[in-house]
Amino acid sequence: MRQILKDHGIQLTKSLGQNFLHDGNQLGRIADLANLSTSDKVLEIGPGLGPLTEVLMKRVGQVMAIELDRKLSDVLRTRFEGSSSFSLHHVDALHFLREKAHDWTGWKVVSNLPYSVASPILVELASSPMPPSQIVATLQWEVVKRLRAKAGTKDYGVLTLLVAQRYQTGAGFKIPANCFFPQPNVDSGCLSMELRNPQPVPWSDLQTFQTLVKLAFSQRRKMMVKLLRTRWNQADVEKAMGACDLPLSIRAEQLSLEQFVELMNHLGA
Repeated sequence: MRQILKDHGIQLTKSLGQNFLHDGNQLGRIADLANLSTSDKVLEIGPGLGPLTEVLMKRVGQVMAIELDRKLSDVLRTRFEGSSSFSLHHVDALHFLREKAHDWTGWKVVSNLPYSVASPILVELASSPMPPSQIVATLQWEVVKRLRAKAGTKDYGVLTLLVAQRYQTGAGFKIPANCFFPQPNVDSGCLSMELRNPQPVPWSDLQTFQTLVKLAFSQRRKMMVKLLRTRWNQADVEKAMGACDLPLSIRAEQLSLEQFVELMNHLGA
């Protein structure tokens, strides 16, 4: 990996979260977690030099890669340009996901996500009207804990809920720092997320749900009723909370996903 970077004059950028996973055993475990078959279509965001891409190409029918770094994109084209099952987009992944409503029906996301943008990418995928059936992502372990968090814990918050309204977290595992180049200064892990069926929040109500959650957590120590009245009439907020059997003194971190959905339904747009 060092030699490839040197040969192509590539200098890694910390701000882009460029820590490349090179351990073959860990790459295999990630692919195994996705339960891949030759009929699968996979989106890989931030493939870097393509070690995971190579594993995926042997297991699935189609791989679409998104890589922002021009020099890394050139390496990927050289490695995989001969395969008709590989396509590459040299773009910013967040811009690509936001520019239009992509149909990810039947797709899986399997990625060592760039740590600097992993959370917004997950939220964007979970906000799609036609989301992928599964996401298997390598992330900072702190992000894994937030995605798995339960109501009432310190890790529970906006990210937890904006992803959980579409995805149920499943199996995962930690990845040692020495499996990356360069070694990150944070703990890392891989997590599988499966699309919920049925989905708790209809896509038509998603904007209202996002507004509710973000407002409710805008000041964690404050009572939620005081925060929501900046968007909804206080009397309506109190009535909705009463209908959900929620005390007016409750804070956002105490509400489950199901309770947030119920509250949203009573508040309306």
